[in-house]
Amino acid sequence: MELTIELKMLGWAMVLGLVQMLAASASMTAQRGTKWNASARDGETKPLTGVAARLDRAFRNYQETFPIFAAAVLAVSVAGRTNADTALAVQLYLWARVAYVPAYALGIPYLRSAIWVVSFWGIVKLVRALLGW
Repeated sequence: MELTIELKMLGWAMVLGLVQMLAASASMTAQRGTKWNASARDGETKPLTGVAARLDRAFRNYQETFPIFAAAVLAVSVAGRTNADTALAVQLYLWARVAYVPAYALGIPYLRSAIWVVSFWGIVKLVRALLGW
C-alpha cells in the first residue's frame, strides 16, 4: 500500500527531528566537552551560547510543534479527510521546519519568525481540514 503524502511528510518530519536532536547534541558536546556529556550532569551547568544555544532552542521549538503536527496528520488520515489542501499543509510544515533550522542557527531573527509562521500555518490548515472549516 502506497503511503499518502501526508504520512510520507510525517515520516520525513520524524527524520528532521532526529537530525535536529543530533545537531543540538553534537554542538552541546562540542561546547561543554565529552567529559560533561558522559557525566551524570548533576548540578548547575553554564548556559549554552552561540550556535549551540540556537540549535538547542530550534530543537525545543520543534518539540513544541511536532506533536500537534503529528496528531493532526494522523487525525486527517484516519478520518479520511486528506486532500490537496492537506497535501499542501504537510509540505508547508516540513519545508518550513527544514528552513527554520539554519535560519535559527545563523541567527536571522525576522526571517526565522516568518518561517515559523509558515510551519504554523501548515498545522492550522490540517486542523481546518479535520474540523471541516
